[in-house]
Amino acid sequence: MTEPGRRLPHGVFDDGVDPDVRFSLANERTYLAWVRTGLALVAGAVAVHSPVLDLGRVTGTLLSAWLLILAATCVGQGWWRWQRTERALRRTGHLPGFGGGLAFGVGVFTLVLGVAVTSVLALL
Repeated sequence: MTEPGRRLPHGVFDDGVDPDVRFSLANERTYLAWVRTGLALVAGAVAVHSPVLDLGRVTGTLLSAWLLILAATCVGQGWWRWQRTERALRRTGHLPGFGGGLAFGVGVFTLVLGVAVTSVLALL
């Protein structure tokens, strides 16, 4: 057990008692999965904006910007969820709900819908 005030962020680790390490590590792996998803979205934004796909300047820029917004949302959601879950584990309280996944799903659905509409309009 570490002494209070040694680990960052203090608002999380100074609260409650250390939980079973397996739960903390599982929580950390979930956070890292959100970060990996965000990085994949950044790579997608770069690919969409590249001249190789030739989506057009406006379409490529809009899709790329949307992917970057989703990437930032992923990383932010991962951090926010990690903190809430870690605090709940340390307080032996209820685990938080999963509204971020729904918001991310809506964002991806919007992206797919935008690509579909753009593709149909390009055929006309």
